[in-house]
Formats: sequence, C-alpha cells, structure tokens
Amino acid sequence: MGLIVVLGGLVLAGVTLWAHQTNNFRLAGIAATASLGFVLLILIFVVPPLARSASAEASQLDLPFEFTTGGAVYLGLLVIVGFAAWNTGNNLLFIVLAFLTSAFIVGFFIGNFCLKKLEVKMRFPEAIFAEEPTPLIVSLFNKKRLFPTYSITTEVRGKEREKSLMLNEIKKILPAPIAEKIVRPPLLKHTLDYFYYLPHFETIENKTEHIFKYRGRFIIKDFELSTRFPFGFFRHRRRLSAQEAEIIVFPKIEPIESEILHLPFEIGKRVLPKKGAGQDLLTLREYQPQDDLRHVDWKATARSQKVIVRDFAAEDERRVTVIFDTRIQQTSEEKNKTLRARIEEEQKGEKLTKISQKFDKGVSVTASILAYFTDEQAEIRLIIDDEIGEFGFGKTHLHDCLKRLALIEPKICEDNEEKFPDKTLEEVFLVRQNSYTFFITTQNDKNIAPEINQRAKVLKY
Repeated sequence: MGLIVVLGGLVLAGVTLWAHQTNNFRLAGIAATASLGFVLLILIFVVPPLARSASAEASQLDLPFEFTTGGAVYLGLLVIVGFAAWNTGNNLLFIVLAFLTSAFIVGFFIGNFCLKKLEVKMRFPEAIFAEEPTPLIVSLFNKKRLFPTYSITTEVRGKEREKSLMLNEIKKILPAPIAEKIVRPPLLKHTLDYFYYLPHFETIENKTEHIFKYRGRFIIKDFELSTRFPFGFFRHRRRLSAQEAEIIVFPKIEPIESEILHLPFEIGKRVLPKKGAGQDLLTLREYQPQDDLRHVDWKATARSQKVIVRDFAAEDERRVTVIFDTRIQQTSEEKNKTLRARIEEEQKGEKLTKISQKFDKGVSVTASILAYFTDEQAEIRLIIDDEIGEFGFGKTHLHDCLKRLALIEPKICEDNEEKFPDKTLEEVFLVRQNSYTFFITTQNDKNIAPEINQRAKVLKY
C-alpha cells in the first residue's frame, strides 16, 4: 500500500509538471490537488511505520542520546523563533532565541554529564518463575567526587537465544553471511529500577521486583543507563558491559485442579515387613561392625549390657513419572503465515502465536505437577519425548526438571506424522512397577499408544 501511494504521488507530480509546460492550467490544478491528497496519505500510512522501524533500529544501536517528543517540539519551536528573528530583525525575538538555545545546549551537556562515572550491579535469585514477582537487588555507584547524579533509569539488555529461529529458512534463500546479518535474535530490555538522586562518591542499593513474562533463557549482554535530566529534551543513554551470565526463567507454577489430585494410591504410607529406611521400628538386635552408630538404642544397651541397635521397617516407594509430549499440530492460520510475518513476530520479542501460547500452557501444567509432588515428598522423574530423566527428591532435582522444561520448544507435526518414541514406552511400563505416570499431550486418542491410555493418566492441554 505504501508503495502504491508513493508511486501515485510521483505520477501526479509528473502530470502537474507536464500540464504546466503545455499551459493546461485546469489539469495542472486538478493534478496538484490530487497530489496533495497523496501527500496526506503518505503522512498517515507511510511515515509512521518508517518512523517506528527507524526508532526500533536506533534503539539497538549504541547511540549516546535521542530526542524525546518534548525535545522534538522544542526544536521545532526553536527553528520557528530563529526564522522569525532573522526575518524581522526584532531584538526581543533574538533575546528569546538566545534563551531557548542556551537552555537547549545546557540541558544536553548536563544530561550527558549525569551518566559519567557510574557503575551498576545486579543480583538475582537462583529460582525465577514466569509471571511471578522476582526480587532483584540493584546497586548504583557514583564515582564522581564532587557532583551528584539525578534521575537515572537502569535497564538490563540481553537475548533469548544466540541465533534466530528463522536462520535456517533464510539460509535456503540467501548466503549464510547475509542471512545472519538480516535475521538476528532481538535485543530485549528489562527495566530494573529508577534512582532519582545519587550523592557523589556513594552507592545506593535498592531491592526491587521484576516480572518475567515468559519462560526460557535470558542471556545478559550489557546494562543501559538512561536519563532525561534536566529538561526532558533528550534521553541520554550509556551502555555498560556486564559479566556474561544466563538467567533461566522457570515455567509458571499454577494450582493443580482437584481431579488430578485424586489418585488411587497410598504409596509411601504403607509399612512393609522388611528392613529399610522408614520411620517405624521393625526390631532390636545386637550391634554388628557395619552398623551405623546413629541407630544405637542407648536405653536398651544399658538394660542388657550389650550394644543394641534399632532396625527400621521399609516403606513402599512413592514414585511419580511425568511424560511431556512436545508434538503439537500446526493450525491452518500458522501454515499460511509468510516468512516475513514470522520474522516480525520474533523481532517483537513476544510469544503471540496460538501454538506458543498453547504449548506454554502444557509446560506450565507439567511444571505444576512436578512441584506438587515434590512438596508431597514423592520421588519424581521428568521424561520429554525420548529424553528420559532420573528419579530424584527435593528442590534441587525439581529445579533441574524445571530448567529442562524452560528451554524446550514445540515439535510441529501433522496428523500421524510423528509417533511417540517406543524407547520411552518401554522404559516407563516395563522397568518400573511402583511408578504412577502422567502423560501430558495435545494429541487425539488415536495418536496415543494404547499402553499409555491403559497405564497412565492422560492430560490434554
């Protein structure tokens, strides 16, 4: 549409010129009026997208400053006053022009000076969950020995991945060096905190909260400090290098629905008549060299004059296996999307597609089940397609599972195109007997193996 509008305006301008040369003033007037209409269309439909694209490109560059909206208006006012003063020779206008110009210049240099000699540090917790407030500690050090600093916004910049998801498709069309320059993963910004005043040669440490919208990886590239001080005409910014670090945002943990919790098992609650590591006493016996001294029953030892140890009864093991099926069918809307539309979606840095939203919902359900049974002190295991994890207890093992979930991507497939790995089915249903299994998938019943429907609780997202 923009191309048509621009070409139409050029054609009408040519018609106007030709009409003037042939003394056809009526045609020239009509063409000139129409060309003005096309100019209006260009201002409405062409200029704003170009301005947004230019602004997005400029934000990725290491430019020291940019004009704010107020600064652009002020600059326009400055040009108008300057032209009026030059045109009229009025002394009062020259005085106003001098005042406006001095304020413009002073504001520029003071804002730039505020960002000099600053250092920023950030500390974040080990476990970060999507859509939950994450406590962050941000400290800013002003190394200037005489002057304070005002109105500083701190941001951290980084990427979700090293290479674009569309790179392989672009390489089929263009040479690899050109493709890597055209499609690059977007630089994302997270605002950390705002410091309104920082005394000279002092450090201020603030505890703030930030919400990461989506699960996944965030590779820290650098910090960005910015200020609009003193008049707001410019947004000065300065990039500070950061120590290379990687933040893993775990999937969102949600409450488990009631029908999922009603499981027909009492695993972990039944005492078995054999020696084990349970809590109930099984028998007392004499001490043997390989016994643990912590199991010595000192009261029984005092009564019998022999070293007596306690044997405890074993408990049935409580094992829960969660299988996540990454196969997901592509909708007709997604199939019809052009490569350019998908590149634009990636550059926006947001998961807007229906497939990604649906897939993240399944990831969140899987993470919630693992977190619930970890709190129940069950032994859990996560299987993602053919990647079979180990059983384990506790928060450390849970975080390992959540990290795997945070980094997975959907496997796009057609009906009956991708089959679930037989290796996983053999491991789950032939090796372990006392493991209750959840199978989380988007597939229809016809695409799910009969063994899974019989022995596992199937959850669809």
